[in-house]
Amino acid sequence: MPHATALPHATALPRSSPEALGVPSAAIHRFLDDVEANVPGLNSVMLLRHGTVIAEGWWAPYGPQIPHMMFSLSKSVTSIAVGIAVAEGRLDVEDFVVSLLPDDAPRAIGDNLAAMRVRHLLTMSTGHAEDSMSALESTGDDNWARAILSIPVEHAPGTRFVYNTGATYLLSAILQKLTGQRLLDYLTPRIFAPLGIVGATWEQCPRGIDTGGFGLAVITEDVAKIGQLLLLRGEWHGERLIPGEWIDDATAAQVSNGDPTPGDDWVQGYGYQFWRSQHGAFRGDGAFGQFCVVMPKQDAVLVITAGVQELQPVLDRVWEHLLPALSDAIITASPISVDSDDSAANGSSAGIAARLDTLAMPFPTGESTSPIAAGISGTRFHFAENSARVEAASLTVEADRVILTIWNNHGENRLDCGGARWLHGRTTLLDGGDQPVAAAGAWRTTDSYIARLCYYETPFVHTVVATFADDTMTLDVTQNVSFGRTQLVHSVGHATRESTDPHVGGINQTVVTLS
Repeated sequence: MPHATALPHATALPRSSPEALGVPSAAIHRFLDDVEANVPGLNSVMLLRHGTVIAEGWWAPYGPQIPHMMFSLSKSVTSIAVGIAVAEGRLDVEDFVVSLLPDDAPRAIGDNLAAMRVRHLLTMSTGHAEDSMSALESTGDDNWARAILSIPVEHAPGTRFVYNTGATYLLSAILQKLTGQRLLDYLTPRIFAPLGIVGATWEQCPRGIDTGGFGLAVITEDVAKIGQLLLLRGEWHGERLIPGEWIDDATAAQVSNGDPTPGDDWVQGYGYQFWRSQHGAFRGDGAFGQFCVVMPKQDAVLVITAGVQELQPVLDRVWEHLLPALSDAIITASPISVDSDDSAANGSSAGIAARLDTLAMPFPTGESTSPIAAGISGTRFHFAENSARVEAASLTVEADRVILTIWNNHGENRLDCGGARWLHGRTTLLDGGDQPVAAAGAWRTTDSYIARLCYYETPFVHTVVATFADDTMTLDVTQNVSFGRTQLVHSVGHATRESTDPHVGGINQTVVTLS
């Protein structure tokens, strides 16, 4: 399979063809056809059957050794850490939260807060009316645990499900207090090292506590290993890493999160930081399409990373195309011929391997040059003070690339854009943090250049359009997915060739900040 020899981990998962594990490659082709046509934005996919990788691919510029932000998939890993700590006798799910974090508890402890247990944190049934992370915005307190515990608990714990990232943060804070280690360091010898997971990172709060409910970054295969470990009920090559009973409890429906309506994977019940899914499956998932789907009946694990706004359509394609093929494989329980079923007609195992090895995000479409290119090349267009904090921008046309440069409050951001190829660099345009980026561009009309900026350690992609008229540049920036608006910038800047001051300029109109 593609990339198998490139993996450095001593415990890399074994590889085989789909047919060798009883799965027709045609089903994988159909899944890829459907998502690329109807749910574009996948970054990677990896499918395991009997612990063996039978399909894996990355949409370039994403790649097998590039870590990816996992968002709330991090919550399921936090649950694993809690389960290990319980097995070590460090805490119990019936322990009261305020007794575990006494220094962060408010002076006046209400009845509902006093009744809150670790179990309620795990099951998102703390009694809060909304995600308690909202307290951080209102208080500005660097002590996140104190800020979360200080907000009112409107309902009795255990009476209702409210998705609550603050609850997961409190689990991380409790573990750090009890173990003296940040979550990442606690998990490394217990889980990550035995699985061969290296280079994992986890965002931290201002006090150095791992955020717990988000912030984990690992490669696709690392998530697949965690999924396979869950499928094996915590045993890895004969070594017990997680208590099997904990996995049973964590992945069971501990609380109701709605009427279990067919076709809706978000109302099938919630466990200890795990979602129940349709068809007897369970999963960890994160914003914008980070999935670890475990299918015990099919002895299969599916990992997806993505940048999609809606998650259910991705799972719909999994259930439509992959689940039947995996279920049929249970029945056959033996290899199938590449000519069996419809594999020959729709793609053999060699064909699917080649396709998966050449996946790529689409480049901007257009021409490689424009009649106005020489006239505007190198001209700096300046913007008046604006909420986007964009100070200036320029387009420099070279023989093999176009250089898009944007000056903002973080400094100069040079983006080398290839034509029908990704050029790699770094930039602070995404939230002001230094990020690796790949860029490609084209002239979509004679007076308009479009660039696509892929921040390939994240699901985020910026589309930048620079449109020229007379001595003005209209700069539009949109983002593929967002917790808020996706239209980030609409600004008009003016050429001031005689000035070197990026703050000098004409009128502009801006929608929201670039970061």
